[in-house]
Amino acid sequence: MKLSVVIPCYNELGSIDAIIDAVIAAPYADKEIIVVDDCSRDGTRELLKDRIEGSGRVQRVFYHDVNRGKGAALRTGIEAATGDIVLIQDADLEYNPMEYPRLLEPILTGKADVVFGSRFAGGDARRVLYFWHRAGNGLLTLLSNMFTNLNLTDMETCYKVFRREIIQAIRIEEDRFGFEPEITAKLARTGCRIYEVGISYFGRTYEEGKKIGWKDGFRALYCIVKYNAFR
Repeated sequence: MKLSVVIPCYNELGSIDAIIDAVIAAPYADKEIIVVDDCSRDGTRELLKDRIEGSGRVQRVFYHDVNRGKGAALRTGIEAATGDIVLIQDADLEYNPMEYPRLLEPILTGKADVVFGSRFAGGDARRVLYFWHRAGNGLLTLLSNMFTNLNLTDMETCYKVFRREIIQAIRIEEDRFGFEPEITAKLARTGCRIYEVGISYFGRTYEEGKKIGWKDGFRALYCIVKYNAFR
């Protein structure tokens, strides 16, 4: 089965080269790598055009003319995916592509249609960072679970893996980080088989380039209600 890896990026000059190398080196041979640059201003866009696009290291590169957000970048990449399985990979080196076999196993063995990689399940290495981020993540996951009747431990995780026909059948509306609660709500309504596996996590500080903030948390709260209670 072919795996499509979708990498949204915005101002990731310091990590985009390394994450592409890590995805290429990941232990799954048949991969399609799709990079979507969301109008980077730090040189990421130029690096992609000069050194990566056309090099054979990735299969597709898309460029947004304006910064639209992670959800918009994922919409572009997911629509272009041709693999049997679609995996979301952030460009910031917080998630380790060497764990693809763990994420893919429930789908490859016919047990799951969707897999979430949880930073809070299992005994894998996890960088200790912000208390309020963890508390906020727990609250958002709890509220999402109350609406969806799922028992996820990490709704906001980057690592989400889908059978392609499932994710491409869902209309993604959110342009920014509201993608996470939106897609969780819409997946729950399909009745598909969702699994969760523990993953490691090497989080960044804001000084190191972390982008999500408190405004995104409030948007996530809005999206939990919007895509569950009014659909």
